[in-house]
Amino acid sequence: MLSVSEVLELLDAVVAESDTPEPATTVGTALSADDAAALEGRIRNVRDSLARWRRRGQELSALFSSAHELAELRDTDTLLDRLVERAHDLLGTDVTYLSEFHEGRDELRVRSTSGTIDSSFRQLRVPPGMGLASKVVHTRVPQWTSTYQQNDDIPHEPGIDAAVAAEGLVSLLGVPLIAGDRVLGVLFAANRSGHTFTPDEVALLSAFANHAAVVLQTTSLLEQARFAADEADRARAVLADNVTAMERASAVHEDLTAVVLKGGSAEGVADTLSGALNRPVTILDRDWEPIADALAGARGLAAADGLSGRVRGAIAESRPSGRCVFVDSGAPEPEVVVAVVAGDVFLGAVLIGHGELELGAVEQRTIERTAQIAALVAVQQDAVAEAEDRVRGELVSDILRGDALQRPDLVRRARARDVRLDELRSVVVVGVPAEARRTVSVALRRAGSGALVGERDGVLTVLSPRPEPNDVAREVWATARRATEAPVLAVAGPPAPSAAALGESFEAARRCAQLLQSWQASEGAVDAQAYEPYLAVFGSRQRDLSRFIDSVIGPVLRWDEERGTDLFATLSAFAESHASPTRTARALHVHINTVTQRLERITGLLGEGWREPEPLFRISLATRMRTLIRRHATDGPADAR
Repeated sequence: MLSVSEVLELLDAVVAESDTPEPATTVGTALSADDAAALEGRIRNVRDSLARWRRRGQELSALFSSAHELAELRDTDTLLDRLVERAHDLLGTDVTYLSEFHEGRDELRVRSTSGTIDSSFRQLRVPPGMGLASKVVHTRVPQWTSTYQQNDDIPHEPGIDAAVAAEGLVSLLGVPLIAGDRVLGVLFAANRSGHTFTPDEVALLSAFANHAAVVLQTTSLLEQARFAADEADRARAVLADNVTAMERASAVHEDLTAVVLKGGSAEGVADTLSGALNRPVTILDRDWEPIADALAGARGLAAADGLSGRVRGAIAESRPSGRCVFVDSGAPEPEVVVAVVAGDVFLGAVLIGHGELELGAVEQRTIERTAQIAALVAVQQDAVAEAEDRVRGELVSDILRGDALQRPDLVRRARARDVRLDELRSVVVVGVPAEARRTVSVALRRAGSGALVGERDGVLTVLSPRPEPNDVAREVWATARRATEAPVLAVAGPPAPSAAALGESFEAARRCAQLLQSWQASEGAVDAQAYEPYLAVFGSRQRDLSRFIDSVIGPVLRWDEERGTDLFATLSAFAESHASPTRTARALHVHINTVTQRLERITGLLGEGWREPEPLFRISLATRMRTLIRRHATDGPADAR
């Protein structure tokens, strides 16, 4: 029997933390040598079990502490880094790293490392089915090796082998991170020397990986929830902005509709849009001239030297679609332009300056609708202008007709347009191409000189109260030239002593304009009275004029007709060249001897004295009239061109 003291001494020997148990002195003296050796073996086994349980308790404590710490993290990147650090401390291996599994591509990428020295290892990508990591993912159980490079059971890949060799890794243990039915990744513990991983190490790393997988999935779900919440907040903010923009657009549309219904103008459209966007707005007409500005200064967004090439290019780009086009430039040029079109007809453009309000889809649509409203206003104004043109044209025609019975009605109609019939004294006929006639007519009416502008038989006519027709013609010509690039001919008729004489003055100016345009003289301001001699001849009856031409140069014309020659051209050039053979030769681009021979032939036809001043004057007039008649017959009436 052992005494109490001997039992206590034996228990102390068992719980001692020394690796080599000391002999049980008191007990050992009472036992034989074989019994004492057996007792020491039993004490050693019990000590090993107690040490293993102590270590397991420490590992479990560290495991639970790590799991608790990881559960408090909410950022995925931070969580992965901390997870790898804890696993590194827990197993005490040389290197610990985590590879994230991308299920759709069936590949793994290293996301976090601890203990690595080679930077390329942190960007390692594991192709599908390769390496120890793919084996862990596909089997969903831990995999380990003591000699990675020599292990033929692992699918080797040159890139992976090079990264492992560069890091000097020899033994590796990988455990899966499994959450539900998904593999999130693989957690690795590796040493740079040969090492056989014990079941306890595998179990410990697996337990840690199981906790980490749950925390990682929870964190991922929380991040997704936060992302969804943020997206919802952004969507609500966008929705609120869109609602505000839609309300603003609706208000602008109502205001623009009111502008149209009230017979408003481009100024009202510009003011409405500028107030809604808090930006400068300029509206251009079909001639690229500003007709309305809001918050944009004197000439608005159209510079004093005209629109830049960038702005014109943006307007041209907008014309086919009528959509907003952004201009790649800064202030003072516009930020956005949109063409004002009605079908295929270009009516102008809306220019939007820079401002604080962002031009989103709703704002751009509002600008485009404003351009449509501007087109509607322009078409409406065009219709009114055309109606007014017809009314003014009828009034001008009635005044020039000089019907005394209609005088009271003419006085009333003229007074309705701020014109006093009895004060009209000057008539100016304006010759312009048909396509520019309306533009010039609008410009002359806008000049506001108290004149009456209209058309008579397709001829643009100005009736002015000023007593000097030539002064009126010069001002009319200057105004028209500013409005169009086409040639402009302003012909002043003789001063009219009364309104009843305006018709005669018009006829003189009209015939002079026809004469000058037949001569291809379609530019400038002229006095019809200066061309009175030509008007007297050209205004006679066609039969009498033909007889005059035949009596003067008939032999030459018949000679050309019978023989297919062109002595008439030589005769005409001789008259235009002041009876100089040398100048005639230069004008006809022939040798002077040729001209001399032709002149001798003409002498034989017209007689010896045809070069005398008086006959030559009649010949010159006949050739000029012959040329005018032929040109007039070929081109048609001058006022129709």
